[in-house]
Amino acid sequence: MRKLEELINELDLEVLSEGVSLDREVLSGCCCDLLSWVMAHGKRNAIWITVQAHVNVVAVASLLELSGVILPSGVTMDEKTIEKAQEEGVTILSSKMDAFQLSGMLYKLGVGSER
Repeated sequence: MRKLEELINELDLEVLSEGVSLDREVLSGCCCDLLSWVMAHGKRNAIWITVQAHVNVVAVASLLELSGVILPSGVTMDEKTIEKAQEEGVTILSSKMDAFQLSGMLYKLGVGSER
């Protein structure tokens, strides 16, 4: 188990929305761009890697009480979506690393899969 703030520092992630707290635990992770799959299989306190950057990502992350969302490959969100994430208490992060690299780094740092 790692704290979100530790992962932000270790992976040099950019914080787009702070959400509820950067002190949240990250118990698992998932890497998927299909929102319905994440809704069906996502776990509370997971970190989610996705290239999707629209308001529905915020809704899914909020519904599942995820620790945060990482947008890989330098993907960013528009200001309205970031504002909505802040309102909903959802942490949104961005990384220059691609999803494959992020997944490997998170695993190496002790974040396991959801299964």
